[in-house]
Amino acid sequence: MANLPLRLPNHFRSFSVTASSTNGIPFNTPKSGGPVILEIPLEKIRRPLMRTRANDQEKVKDLMASIREIGLQEPIDVLEVDGVYYGFSGCHRYEAHQRLGFPTIRCKIRKGTKETLRHHLR
Repeated sequence: MANLPLRLPNHFRSFSVTASSTNGIPFNTPKSGGPVILEIPLEKIRRPLMRTRANDQEKVKDLMASIREIGLQEPIDVLEVDGVYYGFSGCHRYEAHQRLGFPTIRCKIRKGTKETLRHHLR
């Protein structure tokens, strides 16, 4: 069975939908242990590199307009270590969501270990 993203207009952002397949495994739970796509509250994502990088503000403005019009097309990558979410990419998309006042962002979540986290922090 295929994973199909549900794209809704922004005014439906607080609307949530859950679904499961006929064999009882939720659509967003891959059988192979790969990434899962979920909406995560911005406040739950730690951004350890934000202090060392500056975003291109023109790119953020363009993304804000695009996200307002058609929604987020590509989820940001998030690493989950011991139940804590860490974001190392998608900085412009993350800031655009913040500036638009959206409480959540669609994330591609990969589970990792503390060693994986240390590798990303180097």
